[in-house]
Amino acid sequence: MVRRRRVDTMEENRTKLIAAGRAAFARSGFAAASMDDITASVGLTRGALYHNFGDKRGLFAAVVAQVDAEMASRAQTVGSAAGSLWDGLLAEGEAYIGMALDAEVRQIVLRDGPAILGDPSRWPSQNACLAVTRQTVAQLIADGVIKPVDVEAAAGLLNSTAMSAALWVAASDAPETALPRAIEVFRHLAGGLIDRPPFDS
Repeated sequence: MVRRRRVDTMEENRTKLIAAGRAAFARSGFAAASMDDITASVGLTRGALYHNFGDKRGLFAAVVAQVDAEMASRAQTVGSAAGSLWDGLLAEGEAYIGMALDAEVRQIVLRDGPAILGDPSRWPSQNACLAVTRQTVAQLIADGVIKPVDVEAAAGLLNSTAMSAALWVAASDAPETALPRAIEVFRHLAGGLIDRPPFDS
């Protein structure tokens, strides 16, 4: 029972620190966010942060994983409401790109994320999103909607294109103006996969 209470307390502390870190990183950015302020805001010490995450970067990685997973879930919800599997694939990518207008997403995932954690395609949180895209691409190939290309490559490049588009929008001085341009190009690039019958001779 004592061990169970300790585990529960550790999980509660972890949840509190992620929430506090998320608020601080969104508000101030990674560099300016203070570990002392983060821990004090939830009544904990630096020791709790070190114990659960190792350091500020470890806490930031946990926050990015949470926000990025939420982004993927929201995009997949949009995609599942589309009329066809192909339309859903496009809608999901467009929804992900569109989240670059969200201030929290822009600061945590799209600005600080790559700077602190490196290549987004290597983030653990991207693996689940990639797996879903891989399944969709495989089904679209089986249905004859897109060309019989390499599934792994197509899924990886589609996801990378959506992420790169979101990064581009987030870095723009006028994100609202950049967004429709990014979505238009994403649609054209993805459309290159469509399997069209040859012209009659």
